[in-house]
Amino acid sequence: MKINLIIFAPQLNITIMSASLYNPPDHFLVDELYNDEHKIVRQAIRDWVNRSVKPVIEEYCEKAQFPIHLVKEMGEIGAFGPFIPVEYGGAGLDHISYGLIMQELERGDSGIRSMASVQTSLVMYPIFSFGSEEQKRKYLPKLATGEFIGCFGLTEPNHGSDPGSMTTRFKDMGDHYLLNGAKMWITNSTIADVFIVWAKDEQGVIRGFILDKGMKGLTAPETHGKWSLRASVTGEIVMEDVVVPKDAILPNVKGLKGPLSCLNSARYGIAWGAVGAAMDCYDAALRYALERKQFGKPIAAFQLQQKKLAEALTEITKAQLLVWRCGVLRNEGRATPAHISMAKRNNVHMALEIARETRQILGAMGITNDFPMMRHMMNLESVITYEGTHDIHLLITGESATGIGAYK
Repeated sequence: MKINLIIFAPQLNITIMSASLYNPPDHFLVDELYNDEHKIVRQAIRDWVNRSVKPVIEEYCEKAQFPIHLVKEMGEIGAFGPFIPVEYGGAGLDHISYGLIMQELERGDSGIRSMASVQTSLVMYPIFSFGSEEQKRKYLPKLATGEFIGCFGLTEPNHGSDPGSMTTRFKDMGDHYLLNGAKMWITNSTIADVFIVWAKDEQGVIRGFILDKGMKGLTAPETHGKWSLRASVTGEIVMEDVVVPKDAILPNVKGLKGPLSCLNSARYGIAWGAVGAAMDCYDAALRYALERKQFGKPIAAFQLQQKKLAEALTEITKAQLLVWRCGVLRNEGRATPAHISMAKRNNVHMALEIARETRQILGAMGITNDFPMMRHMMNLESVITYEGTHDIHLLITGESATGIGAYK
């Protein structure tokens, strides 16, 4: 049975399925903090994940392939650029709605959330925030629908946590720029139509560029052999004397402020996404514990299993409240990088620990692809490192507390 409840935002025009078997944890009644739009958006994405992601994700993970057919569907349900204004193809939603979308996508898989996170926060966000009007009109609507796929190039082979030391360079050749360098660990690179790349000019000032697929000298080799984020495309961006038109530069930002503001948006989404992964592990473990019987009763009746479930529920609840408050602050323009760093660090670590502990509740069954724990666990080993490592976010929080930057 379907309920004819349609999202009003133009990018969210899908029919919501009626109540599913999934019963998400909400121990502190966090749902009461969300408005009707938030709940409608969340349910729309949740139903899509149940319908389109859950049935296929284990197979794609085993094959180490990204389910490319889902990209257009993600555009149709409004997963790309939900906070981008409607006039540029987005849905014009607030940041709590964006967070809830990331939560539900990562309940499906971190690779699916990464796709949407990169497209939204690392590609559409910088074009909207720092691009010209012509750039916004050219790229944002097609990125919003999934007609264009984007990627973001900041990390280099020798410069990860220290992006300010990047060696990618460009020269002003009069009527064009000449770009040289390489970026590594780039989500979507091999399937991207649009590349947001950061490079230094001859004076060492960092600028952003929008590159198009097919430019001479621009290649994107794929990274193989991953045990994590297997259902996600990862590659490099290699630039060898790429001739870049003058109108491809992002005109309204200079310095590290540009890429770091993009990362703040992405990290905020990750903090929400990790909650989704933890919720999926908790839900699977609780169901199993109630059904699996040993010594004549469900294993949920044993104290040590209840301990694991109770601790998971507690940590998920704390994380839910953390991202909700972060979302309120972001809507008000008051969320600082330190706020976002704390939320990202706490919630990803929380989700990884819950994946490990809930896997134990299932015993040997927990290592099979009949259950999501091992896949989430492997994915989260990447999520705890990318877009700011666990340690770097700890030091950002330390600097916020002491006023001393220990990583500089």
